[in-house]
Amino acid sequence: MWAFEDTFYQIYPIGFTGAPRVNDGKLAHRILKVKDFIPHLEKLGVRAVLFNPLFESIAHGYDTTDMTRVDCRLGTNEDFAEVSRALHAAGMKVLLDGVLNHVGRDFFAFRDVREKKWDSRYTGWFNISFDGNTGYNDGFWYEAWEGHYELVKLNLRNREVRDFLFDCVRRWIREFDIDGLRLDVAYCLDRDFMRELRQVTGAEKRDFFLMGEALFGDYNPYIADGMLDSVTNYECYKGIYSSINSKNFFEISFSYNRQFGSEPWCLYRGRHLFSFIDNHDVSRIASILDEPANLPVAWGLLFAMPGIPCIYYGSEWGIKGRKQDGDDALRPAVTSPEWNETTDLVRRLIEIRDTEKALAYGGYRNVQVTNRQLVFERKTDSECVYALFNLEDTPFTVYGDYLRGQKTELVENKSLDLDGRYDIPPHSVRLLRG
Repeated sequence: MWAFEDTFYQIYPIGFTGAPRVNDGKLAHRILKVKDFIPHLEKLGVRAVLFNPLFESIAHGYDTTDMTRVDCRLGTNEDFAEVSRALHAAGMKVLLDGVLNHVGRDFFAFRDVREKKWDSRYTGWFNISFDGNTGYNDGFWYEAWEGHYELVKLNLRNREVRDFLFDCVRRWIREFDIDGLRLDVAYCLDRDFMRELRQVTGAEKRDFFLMGEALFGDYNPYIADGMLDSVTNYECYKGIYSSINSKNFFEISFSYNRQFGSEPWCLYRGRHLFSFIDNHDVSRIASILDEPANLPVAWGLLFAMPGIPCIYYGSEWGIKGRKQDGDDALRPAVTSPEWNETTDLVRRLIEIRDTEKALAYGGYRNVQVTNRQLVFERKTDSECVYALFNLEDTPFTVYGDYLRGQKTELVENKSLDLDGRYDIPPHSVRLLRG
């Protein structure tokens, strides 16, 4: 599938465009700003753009009120269709955040229930008890996402609800020509619903990509046959920054091998999980690392590991933001892209991954692991890449038979004739073509 070879770029539209955090009902064509960003995305080398919530909502986008209309703070359906056409013309796929588990309190069906109570024809669309209540004092209790009552959980076992959501997805595909969906809180979604969604999207587009938000635990139920193509790899997200900060590469190398190694017990060998070092829900990588000098190591771990790498907008040039400062700190407005040494490295890593198919499809094997140095192998039947990392303030020499003979140092794009040893520069990643 195309997604297994591409690098994704994630945009949280309400934050990215500087839209008001609460819907003011005023139409503004802010989503067109993405078109001005396309030259930056082309230079960077990404080939897929994932948009977080896009449709009409009360505040942050996940409290949807109308799944058929682009949020007025961002523009119109015609505006986003124009953006989608421009991205496709630049050779990039377009994906939306599918918020299908819950809706906002002003969603038409829930508003009808609030007004008519048990006489509403939509009571079956939600999980409701008229023997209870919530803090909103509607006169009934309803199931909400993780107890957040501004997010009303849909009853995905209801046939009308399923058909409504599937019709919305078909509309998004036909109106905006989207190529895939991120399923918000996929860990909460009914699995039969996801299987049917797979059939619906496949009938519209054969290579439609479905990726789900999963946290920790076993990802296999989500990526079984007939289910999703991928899920978010939170285990390795945590392992990357934690290993760097604690100077303990044994942590992340264990997770990589546990997930993708060659042993029979390895969980996801040959599968393509969705990889990231930050996103709209967690602290930016530039803020969470104890030593800023180790930022190249984090980016290198992302692009060298098995999986589908995704960049969160602005992190490629080092935007900061801490989760403890609130969601707004993680979702800032951006006036224009910046370019610096970090951006250069990310661009080069994307270029290398595009060229070296072992980084997209190769197996995984730990070669050398110490607390502060890591070497692993990504290998297919015809290609091999060695990824080398160093957290020290000084160069570190690694030794091994795999370092004998002609090699290409991919980050600096130079030929080497190695005699069984190689010096990894401080706070760096180096990739060698075997």
